[in-house]
Amino acid sequence: MAPVEKPEKFMGIDFKRWQQKMFFYLTTLCLQRFTSEDAPEVPEGTSDKERFIIVEAWKHSDFLCRNYILSGLQDDLYNVNSETKTSKESWGALERKYKTEDAGIKKFFVARFLDFKMIDSKSLPPMWKDFKNYLKHKHKEITVEDLIVRLRIEEDNKAAERRSKGNSTINGAHIVKDDQNNSKKRKKVEQENNQPKKKFK
Repeated sequence: MAPVEKPEKFMGIDFKRWQQKMFFYLTTLCLQRFTSEDAPEVPEGTSDKERFIIVEAWKHSDFLCRNYILSGLQDDLYNVNSETKTSKESWGALERKYKTEDAGIKKFFVARFLDFKMIDSKSLPPMWKDFKNYLKHKHKEITVEDLIVRLRIEEDNKAAERRSKGNSTINGAHIVKDDQNNSKKRKKVEQENNQPKKKFK
């Protein structure tokens, strides 16, 4: 199987999606088993030469797997996880931390969604009303992941709208101020031009 395209770097959100993509990528490299495998126990009676070959081959493959995992992390996450010794340790550390965080984020967004859905008397901003209508008229069931993505998009849109309103207010204030300054300058020039000129003898 030819290696697929390497997944984008994990930035701390949507761990499950990144993990599945990374696992598939490692599978195409025949390295996926190292995410759950300890160093091999060499059977008794194995010659020193064979023991060396077995152990070194495992170490080499585990080294590759671990570094593929680490290179799939954003720099700050790479720094935190680079202390791990094996692929299994790296994979396990990421699972313990981010699977729990993903579950917490899902609970948070679901709770917010239920707030909007269950309290009909609650007044919503215009953009959230549009989103509520979108959910009401959606024929297919929506997954939690899709809901989180939609909520994040809505929040980003709201933040962008607030920023653009703030910028237009500031720009408007500058225009008014500049107009006032220009008017004062024009008046001053007109007054100077209208003043009688002194005659020198």
